[in-house]
Amino acid sequence: MIDSNKKRHRLRIIIPAHAAFNIYSYIARVTTALGPVAVATAVNEMEGWDVEVIDENNYRRHGPRTDEGRVDHEFLQNLRPADVVGFYGGLTSTVPRLYELTRFYKQKGCITIAGGQHFSDENVIPEAFDSGIDYLVLGEGEEVIKHILRALENKDDLGKVNGIAYRVEGKIIKTPAQPQIVDFDRLPLPDFSLVRYAKIRLYPIGRIRGCGMDCEFCTVKGRPRCASPERIIAQISSLVETRDARHFFIVDDLFGQQRDETVRFCHMLRDYQQKISTRLNLSVQIRLDKAGDSELLLAMRQAGINSVAIGYESPIDEELAAMNKRLKAEDMVKLTKIYRKFGFLVHGMFIFGYPKQEGINFHISPKERIRRYREFIRKAGIDTIQVLLPIPLPGTEFRQRLKQQNRIYPLECVGWQYYDGNFPLFEPDEPMTAEELQDSVRQIMGRFYQFQYIFMIALNIFSFTTMIFYLHDIQEGWRRWYRNWRNHLIRFIGWLTIKGWMKSFKKDNFLEKLGLAKQRLKKNQDSRSSTPQKPA
Repeated sequence: MIDSNKKRHRLRIIIPAHAAFNIYSYIARVTTALGPVAVATAVNEMEGWDVEVIDENNYRRHGPRTDEGRVDHEFLQNLRPADVVGFYGGLTSTVPRLYELTRFYKQKGCITIAGGQHFSDENVIPEAFDSGIDYLVLGEGEEVIKHILRALENKDDLGKVNGIAYRVEGKIIKTPAQPQIVDFDRLPLPDFSLVRYAKIRLYPIGRIRGCGMDCEFCTVKGRPRCASPERIIAQISSLVETRDARHFFIVDDLFGQQRDETVRFCHMLRDYQQKISTRLNLSVQIRLDKAGDSELLLAMRQAGINSVAIGYESPIDEELAAMNKRLKAEDMVKLTKIYRKFGFLVHGMFIFGYPKQEGINFHISPKERIRRYREFIRKAGIDTIQVLLPIPLPGTEFRQRLKQQNRIYPLECVGWQYYDGNFPLFEPDEPMTAEELQDSVRQIMGRFYQFQYIFMIALNIFSFTTMIFYLHDIQEGWRRWYRNWRNHLIRFIGWLTIKGWMKSFKKDNFLEKLGLAKQRLKKNQDSRSSTPQKPA
């Protein structure tokens, strides 16, 4: 329990570092996670509580470090002792680091709380408590965390707090679910000044929670709940005025849900920028078929939304049919070109080698898959790409399906730290092997992101004067030049990222762990097949 004699208490929320250098490493250094900031802001309004957020991925300004270059939590705890430490479990790949920090702070006598999508699966809850977590927040945290802290402060029964799990005398107790938040206007605007030692250039903004797509591989479910456009404009304007923010990422899983409210938001944001004579830059995630809504696209462009991230899943017609997607690769190329025509920078997100559902029969060689990916990316003119392997995340139907098929590699061989989309985590469909699956992604990404683009960057700089040919439309000339310069820069940075990932990959000896994982999985499969089945 918390020392009730203290006049003030401190909550420290930690966003654990990524396990290894990967495609998220660069962007993580210039942004932060929205959820921990929202939770910290809610607690910061409580009387008697001080709050801070430590993002280990964005940790630069005079932050104390260990000799190995990591965040020095020993120093932080001596400098500003925390009574309660919260941990962000939104990314499964960071959970091993989360547990490492949990054990450290438990030794310091702190109360430990964790939350996030990783803990939405009941199967991982015992693991969390075994690793030193005292309380788990199951669901949205802004209201629950305040109830937990007050109960601890007053030595009340935690069983009266909804939306949590904890363990007493070896027994796990889960309280009734906390109602989902629908009135977002009663929540304080996220306060990014609570993130210590960080340098944020890309600010995350949330407008809609939930997603009605119900994808097998995704943990985000439920009816979309939308905050008012007025609230989001207030958030953006506050960041512009207090932190000189210019770049924003709207974290909604699918921008364009609540279509009419989305258009109204875009119009309000356009008017705001005109009023302050400042141009903002926003990025969103959106469905490909929204290309058919010209009014929405125009409103987005006028609002300063310049980049769209689109989940293509696959450019292979057979896979699209197996996923119950009605579009074909040819249709996706046409829709992508509409986005480009409106001036959007298109970031394509793909899942390579997604396993077929039972009853679906088609076989494509790795070489042919690679060829189709490259051809599609070239035809569609996608500006940047992200090709990841399927991740059987905890709490998803996808993991449950593969688990029933006994295809997931044992965690003792391929642990949570590999659940970032860069590593094979299960036995793939024939004729591919796990090694071919991973190598195929490297070939696709390696062809797209290359060292040679550093020379193209220099050429772009020297060719800046070509804009003179567009004097009749300076805006169009700038847009064309900037698109090429930006894409060449990102492709070079992508090459550096892949190079760094390969270095980390070799150092980690993942292929040895993969070999052991395949052996143990095969042993488990053989054992299961030889076990007599009980009669129904």
